[in-house]
Order: sequence, then C-alpha cells, then structure tokens
Amino acid sequence: MTASVQDSGFPWRKIGIWALIVVAGLVILVTIASAVPSNQWWIRAWDFPRLAVLTVGGLTLLAMLFLHFRFRWPIAALLAAALAYQAGHIFPYTMLARVEAERIDIAGAEREAHCFTTLSLNVLQDNRDFGRTLELVRREQPDLLLLMETDTGWREAMEPVLADFPHRFEAPLPNTYGMIFASRLPVDSGEMVNLTEPGTPSFHGELRTRAGLAFRVAALHPRPPHPGQDTEERDAEIAIAAMMTRNSGMPTFTVGDFNDVGWSETSQLFRRVGRYVDPRVGRGFYATFPAALPAFRWPLDHVFFTEEFGLYSLSTGDAVGSDHLPVRAEVCLAPEEGDRLNTPEQAEADDAGDLEEVMQAYREDQVIERATGEE
Repeated sequence: MTASVQDSGFPWRKIGIWALIVVAGLVILVTIASAVPSNQWWIRAWDFPRLAVLTVGGLTLLAMLFLHFRFRWPIAALLAAALAYQAGHIFPYTMLARVEAERIDIAGAEREAHCFTTLSLNVLQDNRDFGRTLELVRREQPDLLLLMETDTGWREAMEPVLADFPHRFEAPLPNTYGMIFASRLPVDSGEMVNLTEPGTPSFHGELRTRAGLAFRVAALHPRPPHPGQDTEERDAEIAIAAMMTRNSGMPTFTVGDFNDVGWSETSQLFRRVGRYVDPRVGRGFYATFPAALPAFRWPLDHVFFTEEFGLYSLSTGDAVGSDHLPVRAEVCLAPEEGDRLNTPEQAEADDAGDLEEVMQAYREDQVIERATGEE
C-alpha cells in the first residue's frame, strides 16, 4: 500500500513555511532596494517588475493566512507594507485611476487636418524576420514611423516601406542603438543627436500638421540598466529631453523605448519638467516587453505629449518577431481642446533640485569615465 503524504514522514509543512518566509523576505528586500535613491544598475532594475513582485507577494501573503508559524504576523505586516508600496507606484496605470488624457471627439476633414498617426517599434537587431515588420508598416500606414535597434541590414530591408516617406532620418548602428525616423508630415528641421553617450542617437525635429500647425518631436532610446551600465546617462538623456521641451515653448510629441517604466522617478520627473501628459494613466499598462511573456511584461515603449494635443487612440500591436510589441497612437494638435481634455501632473517644489541631481550625477560619471578611459 502506498503511504499517504501525512504518513510519509516528509516535512512538507515545514518546507512550505520556509518557502513562504524566503519568498516574503525576497519581496520585502527587493521593495526596499527599489526605494533606495541610487543609480546602481542592480537597484534601478527593480523599477521594472513591480507588477510581478506585487503578484508574487500577494499570493505569498494569501498563503500565509492559512499556515500558522512563529512570527507569522510580523512578517505578514512587513510584506503587506511592501505590497502597498509596490501598488502605489503602479496604481495610476490601472483603470481604477483617473484618466489623465480624455479622448478627443474629432472626425472628417478636421481629423485629417489636425491629427496624425504614429507607429514605433524596437525591432530587435538580431531579429531577421523583416517581412512581418514590413507588413506591419504597410498595414498601418503611419504618418510618423520610429524604428529602433536598426542596423544596416534593417535599414536596407525596410527600404520598400521607407521609400513612401518623403522625410527620413537614419542612424543605422551595429550596437543595438540604431534608429530610423520617417515622416509623411512636413518637416521644418530635424537631426539625430547623441545627447549623453556616443552611439546612442535620438531624433529631435520640428514638424507641421497638415493644417500647418508646428510642433516638436523627440524620439528616444537610451541605454538600460544592466551589469556595467548604471543609469546616469539614461536618466540624463530623459531629463535633457524634458528640458528641451520646456525651453522650446512648443507643443511636443515624444515617443520611444525609454528603457524605463512610466512609474519610475525618472519618468515622473520627465513628465513634470516637460509638462507632459501620459495617455496610459487611468487606462492600463500598455506593456510591451518582453513580447514572449504576456504575464510578465512591463511598459518600456512610451508615448507622451504636451497638453496642446488630444488623444484619439492608443494601442499595442501583435508580436512581429521582436522582443518588443509595436505601439500605435493617433493624436491631434488642437490646443483649445487639449487644454480642456488633459490634466498633466503638476510640478513639484523640489523638481529643480531633483533635475540638478540627475545632471550632477551624469557629470560626475563622465569625469570618472574620462579618468579611467572607459567609453
């Protein structure tokens, strides 16, 4: 006769308790780490998986209610506090929060004159399934197209669709930071610029709607935190882009793979300094990475605009072979309507100080890199 689990003598209950304690401890530790004001990659990386940490921690807390063991309640209290901290960051990106950008009601000739469509995609440089991206661009027919991680192979493969855009700005690179920006709208000026690091271009330009209204576009793809790469350069690039928007005084549309999430301190500062609206607030994550793991995705690819714009639509597309999903948006430059529809986050008293801290950390990092001969 087969022995039951109870009679087997194997300490299943004790193992279960210790597993809960270990998982609860890890959730608490990574939450504390994510709250530390540091530019170290291994700390800032915990900005990304807040939903996964919240989910795992929530299941652990639920399980702890059914297993009695010593110090259960103190551990549960610490875990609950960690979960509350995680939830506070991601709550604005749920449908329980107030929408920050109401949809604009526009149609017909006015929509054609004042609105434009955008498509952005980090193609994954090593992905050589060019056909799916070509089909995506042909199907969407965007007014503005941003492709990231584009090397010369990608640039040549995309020529059949790029030929339809009268304005193209290209910086194909072999280092996974190549970029292509193309526009069907009139372009007054535009250039690829390395704001903080060599070989990490971003696009900045002035365009016009079909009605002739001028606006700025910024397209960013800074480097992510990973071993050997802390966040001084990434944070500085995002901050500089925000200051460029503020100083221009022009309506600005910004798009790209920020290698940062919308709820991070860096992105929040970017929004306040640039007076940006985040159309995901109150609507959902619109998570794009990693494409192959729907349950564990986070939002790396962003669309922001200043309050002169109105949101017509926003969505993520199906996977096309990359590790990112494409992002589609349609916005309308209608200053009076935008002012009525949008409620951007208000500036805070310490924003100027936080901005200076970001730039000072970047300057110090550059001094260290020059002294050590690092690139």
